[in-house]
Amino acid sequence: MSERINDAGFRPVRHDQLRQERGHDTYKLGGKLCEPAVCGECGAVYAAGRWTWATRPAEAYQVTCPACRRIRDSYPAGFVRIGGAFFAAHRDEILNLLRHREARERAEHPLSRIIAAADEADGMTITTTDVHLARDLGEALHNAYRGELEFHYNQGENLLRVAWRR
Repeated sequence: MSERINDAGFRPVRHDQLRQERGHDTYKLGGKLCEPAVCGECGAVYAAGRWTWATRPAEAYQVTCPACRRIRDSYPAGFVRIGGAFFAAHRDEILNLLRHREARERAEHPLSRIIAAADEADGMTITTTDVHLARDLGEALHNAYRGELEFHYNQGENLLRVAWRR
């Protein structure tokens, strides 16, 4: 079977062979940085292809890590919405749980951080630099206090919205 070629010299597009466009994350590195590198804002070190908390190497390149760029630009990757009467009664306890969980995660993954915790009329919204941290915070709430937990992932924007209430 021969392929058809139109007058302009192009083959027609076969829709069964269209490739899905990958999600684009502006804050993700396009390639590897020159090593070693250190974030001038938080002190995280980029070595062996990953970000870690290590002592600053001599002659390290000065860069800004993706988490610090997200924080500076106020452009979160995750939103954790907390609400309900239980939250109102146990606000400080719940925030301590979430801060502890963030500190534990950040110790191993320097790019996983809470950007802000904003009070709202009927609860609070916590923004994160990483979708995995947002998911982890939602699961921590659900495991500790049960309640209703929902995840809404927008693949095109690499964004996760978590809603928890009790």
